[in-house]
This record gives sequence, structure tokens and C-alpha cells, in this order.
Amino acid sequence: MPADSCTREADASSPSLAARPWLLLGALVLVALNLRPALSSLAPLLGQVATDLGLSAAQAGLLTTLPVLCLGLAAPLAPPLARRLGAERVVLWVLFALVAGILLRTAFGIAGLFMGSVLSGASIGIIGVLLPGIVKRDFPQQAGTMTGVYTMALCLGAAVAAGASVPLANASAASWRFGLGFWIVPALLAAVAWWPQARGGNHAQRARYRVRGLLRDPLAWQVTLYMGLQSSLAYIVFGWLPSILMGRGLSAEMAGLVTSGSILVQLGSSLAAPWLATRGKDQRLAIVVVMSLTLAGLLGCLYAPLSGLWAWAVVLGLGQGAMFAVALSLIVLRAADAHVAAALSSMVQGVGYTVAALGPLAVGLVHDWTGGWQALGWLFGGIALAAIAFGLGAGRARLVQVEAVRG
Repeated sequence: MPADSCTREADASSPSLAARPWLLLGALVLVALNLRPALSSLAPLLGQVATDLGLSAAQAGLLTTLPVLCLGLAAPLAPPLARRLGAERVVLWVLFALVAGILLRTAFGIAGLFMGSVLSGASIGIIGVLLPGIVKRDFPQQAGTMTGVYTMALCLGAAVAAGASVPLANASAASWRFGLGFWIVPALLAAVAWWPQARGGNHAQRARYRVRGLLRDPLAWQVTLYMGLQSSLAYIVFGWLPSILMGRGLSAEMAGLVTSGSILVQLGSSLAAPWLATRGKDQRLAIVVVMSLTLAGLLGCLYAPLSGLWAWAVVLGLGQGAMFAVALSLIVLRAADAHVAAALSSMVQGVGYTVAALGPLAVGLVHDWTGGWQALGWLFGGIALAAIAFGLGAGRARLVQVEAVRG
């Protein structure tokens, strides 16, 4: 099946980077800040939500899995939507869809909770495919730096939501509904900031390129599976780490703060990792190091004495921020040009996030089968080792053997 990509050719009527770079950069950062709160805000409040709505353990596990699954299922919709409407307009309208998803899951009972989770995950999946392409197109000379800034914004949004959701819920009579619904506010602010981009862009001039053969390319699959497996660990942290820590005796608020602190640490490593990963001849050593840090941090949070919990949370954050940034870098490094990179990004995020959804689901199943969290170490170890195996292939200094054909 061919993968399509599109780019908008710059002309005089396009939003000028020279004229409005800071407006565009600020809007990009605000949009990126909203691509994780809908996911990370739920985990610290999951116990309250389950108790209030009478969710079973299986339903609670599904609730953590659905948004991640929709990230992958919705990602392939991004290229055709961008070709038809323009990437800027799609981002704007999907931001409004994200607002609707957050509203649904806070105000319409169990059905709304699940429907809103689906809509929120799908919205994040579509925007997540489009933003890296916009960054590469409008900041061509600073694409690496801007990717780091974009990744930092993702981590910051996730960290703030993980740490603030329980205090917000405790401060309101609406309880968990306010803790989850508050994230409508930054999403609306992002839509307002993005509005000039959607209005000012030249959406008519778009060149279409078709990239064939990605699904038959072994390297493309190695990059995809590395992305999926490392993302699986990330969404386990977003979806389950607060519950795991509460199972070890922490309060909901403290568990959220530890998770938030770990994600905040990702800000530094996500910016440094792409630069460090390109210093050597390839990225294989970097992949082994960052996955080892991540696994050590997860096992420390699961088994180590609570007196050292913050140290293990820092180790986890260093590893996870770096492994996600390296995964994004591989998309660019393994592609010969921007069109192949866009098509590879669609494949990597579409298939990869679908694979990633299995991680949170597996955690819920293991917890149900065993009645506790102790057996999760085997699951974490298996995912990390598989990620290293595919990462060693993806990290080689090679290009996917496909080309983009216009028309």
C-alpha cells in the first residue's frame, strides 16, 4: 500500500518565516503543549474516576489503552486531510476536536468518558503527524533545534498535567471532572494562537508526492517497531505509574507529583539526545544507553525502597526523554528527503502507536491476573529488550530504500 505525503511550496503569500517567526514558533509550542495533557491527566485520577463511575478493572485498563490506540489509528488520516485542506487548517480544526473530546469525557458519564478518550486520542494522533512536517518546512535550517523544542513542549505539557490534575480536582467541588476538564483551557488558547496560521497560509499550492515501498522496507519496519516499543513504555508511565506508586503506599497527589517530576526531567534529555546521538557514526550506542536508563528507572520505581524513589524517577525521566527524541530523530536520519521523511513519519506513528497501545493494556491484564504489580518487571524487561533489538537495526547509518515520485 503506498504512503502519501504532501508539502506546501513556499511563495510570497505564505506566512513568512522572516516576517513572523516568533508568532509561528509560539503557536507551535502552544499546540505541542496540548498533545499530552489529555493522556497524562487521567492516570493520577483513575482511581477516583473508577470509583465514582463504577468501572471494573478491565474497563479502567481499556480507558488507558484507547487514547494510545487512537493515536495510531488516526495518524494515517493526517496526510490526506492536509492535502485537501492544508496542514494549518487541519491543525486548527483538530484542536477544536480535542476540546470536544475533553468535554465529552468529563460531562457525559461512562459513554462520554470512552467516546471523549477516543476523540482526544485521534485528535492528538493527527496533529502529532503534521507538526514535525510544519517544523521541517518552516524552519529548514533549524529543524533539529526546533524538533528539540517541540519535544520539550510535549514533555512539559505531560508533566504539568500529571502533577496538577489531582490538586485541581481536590480544589473543586466537581472533583475529578474539573481535574480532567481543566485542560480545555490551554487547548482553546492554542487554537486562538494558531488561528493566524490557518487564515494566512496559502492552502492552494501544495505539491503531492507518492512514496511507494515503505511497507516492504526492513529498515522502515525497524524504525517503526522501535518507535512503537519505546512509546509503549512511555504510555505505561503516563497511564499506570501513578497507580503503581499508589499501590506501593503513596498518596494520589504524591504519586502524581513523582510522575510529573520524572516527566519534567525529560525536558533536558529530550533536547540533548538528538545532538548526542548524531555525534557518533550511528545511533546504536545511544539507543542501548537510553533504553537501559529507562528500564533501570522503571524497575527502581517498581521495586527499590521508597526512600530512593525520586532518584529512580530522575533516571526514568532521563531515559524516556532521550529515547523519544532519538526515535523522532531516526525518522529524519533514515530518510533521503523531506517527502520520504513525511511518509515514514506517517508509517512510524500510525503503526508504532498502535503497537504502543498494547503496553498499557498488558499492564492492566497482568495486574488483573496477579492481583498486584510485582510481575510487571518481566513485562518491562521484555519490552525494553525488544526495543533494543529493533533499535540496533534502526540505528544503523542507512537510508530506507524508497523514493518520492511527484504526481
